[in-house]
Amino acid sequence: MSITTHETLFRGREAMETLEMARIVICGVGALGSQLADNLARHGARNLVVVDKDRVEEHNIGTQVFDRGEIGAWKAECVAARVFRTTGAEIEGVTKELSSANIGKLMRGADVVVDCFDNSASRALLFNWCRDKCLPCLHLGVNADYGEAKWNENYQVPGDVTGVGACDYPLARNLLIFVVAIGSEALLRFLWNSEKKDWSFTLADFSINLESNY
Repeated sequence: MSITTHETLFRGREAMETLEMARIVICGVGALGSQLADNLARHGARNLVVVDKDRVEEHNIGTQVFDRGEIGAWKAECVAARVFRTTGAEIEGVTKELSSANIGKLMRGADVVVDCFDNSASRALLFNWCRDKCLPCLHLGVNADYGEAKWNENYQVPGDVTGVGACDYPLARNLLIFVVAIGSEALLRFLWNSEKKDWSFTLADFSINLESNY
């Protein structure tokens, strides 16, 4: 038996082979992206690229996949190492800031991109580039008790919250887990059926909503 035996029984072998071969680029491996990469790898994704310029800090431990022994290390490298230890998959960890100068190289060969950035400038760069290149891009985001998974066609880049530091904004772990699960399923259904659906979730009333379907 393999680590994906149960998922294969549920999804089917053809679907799992498609997932294994798909090149998925995850931009930002913080609260959403680190857990998304881990989740997709456990599903059976093998051709992952994770991009993040930051190092692990102590306040990341509660909301991200990292542990105390990784404080100070590059997030992208930690995620790649964790995926290898867990699944044996050798994914690519890129410790660079996404920019107009390197975005073409970093997105090369991608079948789909997932935006998990925590700032509007990086989200806007990815949104515009994927739109211009007709590259499928799924955006995951949270704000207060609200989370969403939206495809580029119906996405609006949010503004940054001014005067709030990375350690100061409220963030519920359960909200993150729900958004990662919703985003993972939206991504998998796109890879398998070319289906694009936008979803939102609110933790306060425990409600999952279909925003659009196209």
